[in-house]
Amino acid sequence: MAFEPPFDAAPADTRAAIMRATYEALIEHGYENLTIQRIGDEFPKSKSLIYQHYDGKDEVLVALLEFLLDHLKSQMPQPTTEDADDCLRTVLDFVLAPDRDAERAELTDVMVELRGQSPHNRVFREYFSANDRTFRRDLAAIVDRGIDEGVYRPVDPDVVAEFVLTVMSGATVRRATTDEAVDVADVRRELDAYLEARVLR
Repeated sequence: MAFEPPFDAAPADTRAAIMRATYEALIEHGYENLTIQRIGDEFPKSKSLIYQHYDGKDEVLVALLEFLLDHLKSQMPQPTTEDADDCLRTVLDFVLAPDRDAERAELTDVMVELRGQSPHNRVFREYFSANDRTFRRDLAAIVDRGIDEGVYRPVDPDVVAEFVLTVMSGATVRRATTDEAVDVADVRRELDAYLEARVLR
């Protein structure tokens, strides 16, 4: 499945249009310099409509974060078979894709910037914590199923899921926050080597 951008070119729904305006303003100005005025500059309707739906910048950003997390979940491709190892490799192929189009890279940058506020923003932290718990639980369920299928060794699914999630998160953050060339293909090969040495029978 091809990655779909989070917004239509011109959302008809007012809330969706506010989300798109906030997203565009966040890309342009960053979190620290984001204001309702700058969101309004990207919004095709009256700025007063923003205040009719949200009390201020923080409330808009929480709504945007929730929207973007849901969108990312919807983009996770489904494996073509019921094989647990195929399911896991499909997840890795998606998250650690070596070549991302500009829109996906842009979305990743926005999500990393919002995650970076989590140490000081309790609501953001709760959203990212819940998202990580769900992703880790899903990974552990795949590993557990692989054990039942006899494809994987009797490993601790939670420990494997934690390791895989941490590697994927680290690669994602480094791609978004450094000028160094992060060779995701190398990261993926090492992760595959770990799975073959520690997990696969």
